Amino acid sequence: MTWNIYLSGEIHSDWREQIMAGASEAGLPVSFSAPVTHHEASDDVGVAILGAEPDKFWHDHKGAQINAIRTRTLIGKADIVVVRFGEKYKQWNAAFDAGYAAALGKPLIILHQDEQDHALKEVDAAALAVARTPDQVVSILSYVIDDALPGYTDAADPAR
Repeated sequence: MTWNIYLSGEIHSDWREQIMAGASEAGLPVSFSAPVTHHEASDDVGVAILGAEPDKFWHDHKGAQINAIRTRTLIGKADIVVVRFGEKYKQWNAAFDAGYAAALGKPLIILHQDEQDHALKEVDAAALAVARTPDQVVSILSYVIDDALPGYTDAADPAR
């Protein structure tokens, strides 16, 4: 089985690439999907395809609706949803994605720093795991998918 992992949230760092590289290195049978991370393309998709809007609200609304087609479809197909909250920006869309995934009953891994614990307490409460680093996310995936936990489930373990 190939596990579908949706990577939502912060777009200003390489956390997605770190998780994908770690999963590849671990040989995990996974495929990854994500929102469009090109900020301007994501913001302007509605008017680029459907035509200009004089009002910024409708400009953003068109883009959000088209982006929602992708987001809802990929979260719906995901076996696990990982949502990253960055330090610099408030990611309202990430919080929405986490809530949407939780409402669908998707296993949810939240990724953020200690400083955000209080602000994200409700989001964290809906998650099955709260990680601090992309490496921790890879370790969770390795355990869940391949029952691999170094020191406990090594190949030399006769119980395996």
